[in-house]
Amino acid sequence: MELLKHFKKKLVLVFITALFLFLVFTVKTPSTYNSIPKPSGPPSACSMRISEQTIMPLNNTKHLLVSAYMDQRVKDFDIRIIGIFRRDSIQPLHCFFCCTDNFGFPFVTTDVMCQIPQNCNATHVTLLTTPDKESPSTDQWLPIRNKDTVGQKEENMQFDFTVCISNLFGDYNNVLQFAQTLEMYKLLGVNRVVIYNTSCGPELNRLLQSYSDEGFVEMVPWPIDKHLNPSRGWLHSEHGGDLHYFGQLTTLNECIYRSMERSRYVLLNDIDEIIMPYQHDDLMSLMNTLQNQHPNAGVFLIENHIFPKKHFEPSGRFHLPQWNGVPGINILEHIYREDPARNVYHPHKMIVRPRMVEWTSVHEVIKNFGERYKVPLDVCRIIHVRVALQGSLTLEQLNVDKRLWDFQENLIPNVDKVLKRVGMLNLT
Repeated sequence: MELLKHFKKKLVLVFITALFLFLVFTVKTPSTYNSIPKPSGPPSACSMRISEQTIMPLNNTKHLLVSAYMDQRVKDFDIRIIGIFRRDSIQPLHCFFCCTDNFGFPFVTTDVMCQIPQNCNATHVTLLTTPDKESPSTDQWLPIRNKDTVGQKEENMQFDFTVCISNLFGDYNNVLQFAQTLEMYKLLGVNRVVIYNTSCGPELNRLLQSYSDEGFVEMVPWPIDKHLNPSRGWLHSEHGGDLHYFGQLTTLNECIYRSMERSRYVLLNDIDEIIMPYQHDDLMSLMNTLQNQHPNAGVFLIENHIFPKKHFEPSGRFHLPQWNGVPGINILEHIYREDPARNVYHPHKMIVRPRMVEWTSVHEVIKNFGERYKVPLDVCRIIHVRVALQGSLTLEQLNVDKRLWDFQENLIPNVDKVLKRVGMLNLT
């Protein structure tokens, strides 16, 4: 019965975006332009209030704008606006650009759909519910990002690997597991972790701030609860709310586009998951092998495997006294892994080449360029220490998996170092 219930929930997840009051989508419409008015006066003619917020309410609507990116894979260099839009709204939306010519004089175009008009070096964009002949100086503008990707080679990017963690909310305070996870990702070759933060517990906030100060974690404020009543779960019939799981689909897609100019690969997974190679020492070795075998693939599906937190490794060798009192789970103590039930839907997470993804959901890419490849379990799988998914399984029915222990020699002192830095290491 438990497996049947889980299967039904996962089937509903496939259709989840169609069930909610709010829908995440990309504005993309055919191009229709009015004439471009002559610039009037100094550069202040295109006066702007540039949004410094992660979430920007659109005037006179219930829509929320998040970011704007130039999608240079699309004909005519369309602008992709990521946001949260009222599903039942009947108001038409019009793209409105702020442009500069080659000499720096600003001019505006009116009633522009989301294609850049000729002779417009677009720098910012906003949306209007009605066409306007004047510059919408009372509206806030989104800067257009990803304008420099043409001709940029993947191997020359700033980062090899970025991890996108979609949402932190409530009083989540699993400090020890998160410190271990971040340090594990460092050992695997991750360069940047992007976290969309609504709220978290005080100790975890202190840890994240430390990682942010060193440049490893990029904290993106995500005050979605100031604008909507977000759901705390993924199933609307059970959790209610206006928006799926604190806007998880919005943040995942925003992170892909945020990473498009700077990261060769993006890992899409939750805060308590580690995408772990089993035949390679690090992620780059893994991806070099996979990419050589599947050169046209841009999406690599990694199967999720549960390590129930109720079962502990019996020797206690990693029950370390210096971690006593640190909130959270010690993942080194959990070596027993469930075999996924193959008769029900089993979710994956992903490693993607961001330039080959147009839009994603949580467990599957919705639209992409190139091929998708499901990575074999003996090559790579997700280590996910959490509540058991198949709670009826006995210890004898689980697999012993000590892959994390292969890294313990470097992992433990690195975790000690960061906990000491934030004043949480037990030195007594």
